[in-house]
Amino acid sequence: MAWTWRFEKADGTETEPAVEPEEFTTQGDAETWIGEQWRALLDGGVDRVCLYEDGTKIYPMSLHGADGDS
Repeated sequence: MAWTWRFEKADGTETEPAVEPEEFTTQGDAETWIGEQWRALLDGGVDRVCLYEDGTKIYPMSLHGADGDS
């Protein structure tokens, strides 16, 4: 099983992240990574992310408002 993130602009177009993405073996590892990297991703121009498991979209998530002041 591979868990990956897709990085998107606000309009849904894919964008390159400022932080090198990884492929994860568990959902928890993927979510921990995004929790540690979201600010750098947002500062680098990523507006939202989508989590995928083996190519199947699990959920989207906005990076805006993650800390209450973005």
